[in-house]
Amino acid sequence: MTTPLIEGLTMTLLSRRSALAGLAATAAAPALVRPARAELVIDVRRGNFQPIPIAIADFGGEGEFGPRVSAIIANNLTRSGYFQVLDKARFPERPAFDAAPNFGAWRGTGAQGLVVGRVTGGGASRVRAEFRLWDVLGGQQVVGQQYGTDAVSWRRVGHIISDAVYSKITGVGGFFDTRIAFVDESGPKENRRKRLAIMDQDGQNVRYLTQGDNMVVAPRYSPVTQDVAFMAQPSGQQPRVQVINLETGTRQVVGSLGEMSTSPRFSPDGRRLVMAIQDGAVSSIYSMDMASKNPVRLTSTNAIDTSPSYSPDGSQIVFESDRGGKQQVYVMSADGGGQRRISFGEGAYSQPAWSPRGDLIAFTKQRPSGFAIGVMKPDGSGERTLVEGFHNEGPSWAPNGQYLVIFRDPGGQGGGKLHMIDITGKVDTPVPTPSYASDPTWSPLLG
Repeated sequence: MTTPLIEGLTMTLLSRRSALAGLAATAAAPALVRPARAELVIDVRRGNFQPIPIAIADFGGEGEFGPRVSAIIANNLTRSGYFQVLDKARFPERPAFDAAPNFGAWRGTGAQGLVVGRVTGGGASRVRAEFRLWDVLGGQQVVGQQYGTDAVSWRRVGHIISDAVYSKITGVGGFFDTRIAFVDESGPKENRRKRLAIMDQDGQNVRYLTQGDNMVVAPRYSPVTQDVAFMAQPSGQQPRVQVINLETGTRQVVGSLGEMSTSPRFSPDGRRLVMAIQDGAVSSIYSMDMASKNPVRLTSTNAIDTSPSYSPDGSQIVFESDRGGKQQVYVMSADGGGQRRISFGEGAYSQPAWSPRGDLIAFTKQRPSGFAIGVMKPDGSGERTLVEGFHNEGPSWAPNGQYLVIFRDPGGQGGGKLHMIDITGKVDTPVPTPSYASDPTWSPLLG
């Protein structure tokens, strides 16, 4: 039986706000095949799923961009932990972009999904990437889109297509078209050079934002602007919170109160920065308006209150405090009212981070056996451990609230690396970095 040809692309605009120059997305026409019930679905909200088998064909078209884009898609989906990418040696055919695949042959490979595409253009000009996602079991096209951008931004097209495929199959928002800021560490352990760095979430396109001439820790991305807040300590000076703009490289000190300012976090609208201000043995939480730079004190105890993080609607703040004798997790309203403890398990809780979905709070937990990364509901119920070992800390959420990037030090004379884990506890994927790394923070979707 011959497979029917697919009609041309309909140019329905699906434009996505993007930092890419002139990025546009358009929908592809559905295939001329009998509609069927969609089978290409995986439930990743729970821990009892199996990775879904999917085939990523080499994209056709002109020049070298096609295979490189499809390689990015295959790498992204594999690293997510939710997909089993089929070895190309098992492909029953070389699927064409403009024809429906031989569904019977693809079912024989075990693949449930098939991604095909092509990339045209290149060099110093623009490129256009098109893709189709086929449901092999259902015998129908699930989604098809095309994107155009400057050739220098071709890698982002691979990430955006990955997001489209991932979201369609899992029902969860994408996270591949993002970046991670972190502290790059080099040199001997007793005299580390620490530089603030940024890279794509898959470890590519590393760029250094500071030169290592002063200590930097705890970078935090703004959810709406190209700003990163962090703590820096120039030689001979007190540690202060600074903000660097990724587009201009300009830096400004924003936390000049007290002996030191630490642990900055942006509000969801990017208009406020919450941080810890330390005076002597006491550390308090302050909120600062980014326009006026006026600080407002939110906590006032004889304890160490630190590591604040906003809820996604901006109405609450989670933080850590040792006011009860050891570090525990507390929640309060954004104006400082209604402070209440929500963690009551064995061990010391620190570095809480509110999920972008609002359903979970991640934290670091120290016990005699080591350091764990866990999650709990905002009321403190449902606590569970995701990973545990010699040293895990510093959870930062992906924008879809499904993954966390963490710092892990296995011990010994080396140093730490970054890992990506998911909320089911099944995924634990290394994040490549040039050297040792710590203090990761995930950006929002680049949009």
